[in-house]
Formats: sequence, structure tokens, C-alpha cells
Amino acid sequence: MTAGFSFKALCLHPLAKPVLFGLAVLPLGYLVWGAVFDQLGANPAEALVRATGDWTLRFLCLVLAITPLRVLTGQAALARFRRMMGLFVYFYVVLHLLSYSGFDMGFEVADMAKDIAKRPFILVGFTAFVLLSMMALTSFNRAIKWLGAATWKRVHQAVYAVAGLAVLHFFWMRAGKNNFAEVAVYAAILSALLGWRVWFYIRKMPLALMK
Repeated sequence: MTAGFSFKALCLHPLAKPVLFGLAVLPLGYLVWGAVFDQLGANPAEALVRATGDWTLRFLCLVLAITPLRVLTGQAALARFRRMMGLFVYFYVVLHLLSYSGFDMGFEVADMAKDIAKRPFILVGFTAFVLLSMMALTSFNRAIKWLGAATWKRVHQAVYAVAGLAVLHFFWMRAGKNNFAEVAVYAAILSALLGWRVWFYIRKMPLALMK
């Protein structure tokens, strides 16, 4: 049994998705445990807002890494995890929005609207949330038939805009504290993942023109 076959068999195993699902909810379990047992530091509300935002970015990086890994390793089976990971991006961004709405704004819609208009980093983050909502609502097979494959693909290409908006949101949020170390890490990872796609597209163009 070759390593490639073993990895493919692992990806196609019936338990692969349930195990991945369990791993993806572990961060939420840790945050719930920390909240219940008062392990989130001096400001639990801020810790929850920041942690859910961080996990949104991490899952976004994972989603964008699937296609390069699939192409570079030749393991097409990796694609079967993309939808689940994409929905976990949305899951954690919803938790992020709820944490901000509840702890910072007390679920006051009028105050939230004013905050979105007043603070650019909130506006950018909310725009990313709207785009992610659009993708989440059309992430099912029926949506492909309803929209048509070409339109559906354009809708889901909004993930590239989300990546840029997410980094900008994080950058502006950290600007007040002049702390950009984590921002630089996420920006580098997302730039590499998006840069690979540009390189791959450009490399394919001459082949397409020759056909």
C-alpha cells in the first residue's frame, strides 16, 4: 500500500468527516469550558470576541489551503472537506458577530448600526460577514441548480474578497494597540494562498490558448 493510496483511503473513510467535524468544534468546546470555569482571563467578553475572530481567520486559511494541497499532492479526495470547512468559517464568524453584538453592544441594533457607520474596521468586518452569509446560504447542491454553475462559482469567488477584508479588519483592530505581529502572519498565509491561485491561473492560460 503506497502512501498516496493510504492518504486517499483515509480521506474517503466514512469516519473522516465526523472526525473532522469533531476537531472543528473543539475550539468552541474550549471557549465554553473557559467561560464556565472562569479561565478566559480578566476580560472574558473581550477574550470571546477575539477568540471567535481568530478561529474564523484560521478556518478561512484552512479552506483556502484545500485547493492548493489538492492540486500539489494530486489528492482529489481533499475536495470533499471544503464545504464543511467553509461552513465552519461561517459558524465561527456568526459566533464572532454574536459576541460583539452581545458583549459590546448589548444586542442594541441601533447602536450596532451607528458603530458600523462610525468605525471602518467594524464596517469592513460586517461586509465580510455579509459576503460569507451569501456563500453559506448558497453552499448546497440545490443552490448550484438554482443559480446555474457559472453564477454559483462567481458568488463563491467572493471568498477572495473576504480574505482581504478579514485581514484589513484585523489590521485596523490592532492599529490602536500598534500590535501587528499576528496580522502579518495571517496576511502572509492568505497572500501565499491567493498568490498560488494567481500563479496557477496564469500558468494555465497559455495551455488554454493553444487548445
